[in-house]
Amino acid sequence: MKPFEIRDCALLTRMSGLSAAVNLRELRDRLAICNPNVIYHHFCETPMTPTFDNPDYRNDFAVWVKLHLGDRVLAERLGILDPYRFPDLEDLRAVTIDLIDERLSELWYVPTAPNGAEFHFTEATTVVFDTGRRIEHPRELATAIRGMTNSSIFFHYLEAQRREPPGMDDFSSWLLEFGAEYEKDIMALCSIDFTFFTLSELKSELVGLLSARGETP
Repeated sequence: MKPFEIRDCALLTRMSGLSAAVNLRELRDRLAICNPNVIYHHFCETPMTPTFDNPDYRNDFAVWVKLHLGDRVLAERLGILDPYRFPDLEDLRAVTIDLIDERLSELWYVPTAPNGAEFHFTEATTVVFDTGRRIEHPRELATAIRGMTNSSIFFHYLEAQRREPPGMDDFSSWLLEFGAEYEKDIMALCSIDFTFFTLSELKSELVGLLSARGETP
């Protein structure tokens, strides 16, 4: 079998060209016209954003609505959206806009952010590089994951969900090559509700799961 090639990545972030949103209506209107890459960045690449705290939500829209608009109700609604369950980013865009429209209809005012706390629409390019490290056998997987950076976890588990085969992480795809012996491991890896984890938490979950199944030497 081919060894598993451990890769790492970094995001090159840039402005989208849209002006910043000051209030909820502007957020809604810019969401309606932004490039799909912007939606992907703010929903799926949030875990790669450096932060000093552990935000309650895993997408930038929910975090901004809570912290800068002070609207916990909408933040909760946006925060539970799982972007990986939408086969198309346009579907995710439509649902997000519907949630904002619904909230605007419930309020008698338009929530507005204070000066300096506007929402900036950005997008990113993923730069991938080979670490030179390899995993030769599934029994080495848990130990190898323990030594990975958070950005490697992002690339091999989260970003992999949108590569071929869709909806599957790279670890599971590799284990498929070893046949039925690892079916339970694959099912366990694929069952993780990863959207509620930080990257560090996800790494611990992966290591714990594989270790519990006896994959750690």
